[in-house]
Amino acid sequence: MEPAIVDRPEVVYAGRRESISMTEFARVADHLPGMFGWLGERGVTPAGAPFFRYRTIDMSAELVVEAGIPLVAAIEVDEPTFIDVLPAGRYATVTHIGHPDELMGVTASLLDWAQRRGLEWDMTPTPEGEVWAARLEVLLTNPAEQPDMHKWETALLFKLA
Repeated sequence: MEPAIVDRPEVVYAGRRESISMTEFARVADHLPGMFGWLGERGVTPAGAPFFRYRTIDMSAELVVEAGIPLVAAIEVDEPTFIDVLPAGRYATVTHIGHPDELMGVTASLLDWAQRRGLEWDMTPTPEGEVWAARLEVLLTNPAEQPDMHKWETALLFKLA
């Protein structure tokens, strides 16, 4: 699919954060089932698809990644769960249908697409890595409904400056 630019409103979410290496991603993903269960117990309906938010990216060392679930409004949560907001603004986006292992290549293509168009990311380089305002992988497929990971649909949404 061809990337596009979309305007997104601010989105409140419940999240859990981990500092991981590229091989430890399951530590972040494993938070989602428990978070959905916790919200369900409290009668809170998610306001959208769950996502992973990449806060800081240093591919050679550590990534700071959040598992997030959009909410209609902020609620009381217990640590280590927190409430935060995805910023409103313009985002470059592309949707991928296929195994999550393919997302690194899809991400590289989206970054190249934006660079060719002279678009700038809402990202700050630091000694610890790239700090992003909002770099998201939105999980549009429910694994309980579609166990074949090769049929999963994932939207990448990267905030533009």
